[in-house]
Formats: sequence, structure tokens, C-alpha cells
Amino acid sequence: QVQVVESGGGLVQAGGSLRLSCAASGSIFSINTMGWYRQAPGAQRDLVARIDISGNTKYADSAKGRFTISRDNARNTMYLQMNSLKVEDTAVYYCKIEASLVQDPRFQYQYWGQGTQVTVSA
Repeated sequence: QVQVVESGGGLVQAGGSLRLSCAASGSIFSINTMGWYRQAPGAQRDLVARIDISGNTKYADSAKGRFTISRDNARNTMYLQMNSLKVEDTAVYYCKIEASLVQDPRFQYQYWGQGTQVTVSA
């Protein structure tokens, strides 16, 4: 069993910053990739940023230059530093990990967190 918990969301004015955290726990053998996704009302859930086990990152065009993803492998934790926030960044932000379990490290599974609300006001 794996638990994925996001935190750090809240209300912020446009131009401000937030730092989201995602903590994974349970019988994890290794985490290959970790990513942040977001879903606004009436929209699909889209990738914001992801980071692999080597630290390689990818960003959505909307996040480039403003957001920074990082991870602490020792703590199975991922962060998303969001700067210069815009109203259109308002969404529920979800953490997703791709991890293998100690019971069978050969196979990877996807796990989602419950989401954390980010609201950016004008």
C-alpha cells in the first residue's frame, strides 16, 4: 500500500508564490517519476511538471520560467515552487508517483494524491 499526500495549497494574490509538497509513504521500493498535475473546473487534468529519478525535469509551457519542481529521494518527497502566480493557475493540484513496491520491485504502479486547492486572486 502507498499513500500520497499533497500540502501547501491555499489562497494567494496574483504575482505571489506558493510551495506545494507531496509526500509518499508505504511499502515503496523505489519511485521512478513524480509529477504535478492540475485540473481547473471544466478542464481536463494536465501535466504541470514532472521529475525522474535522475533529476531530469519537464514542464508544461504554462509553467516554464515560473515553476520549479524538485524531489528529495531520501524522504520520498516532491516539491513544486510556484512563483509569479496568475489567476489562470487556479486549480486543484495533484501529485502522481510511479513507484515499485518492496513486495515486487519489478513492476511499477501509479499512485495519486487527493489534491490540494490553489486559488490565485486578481
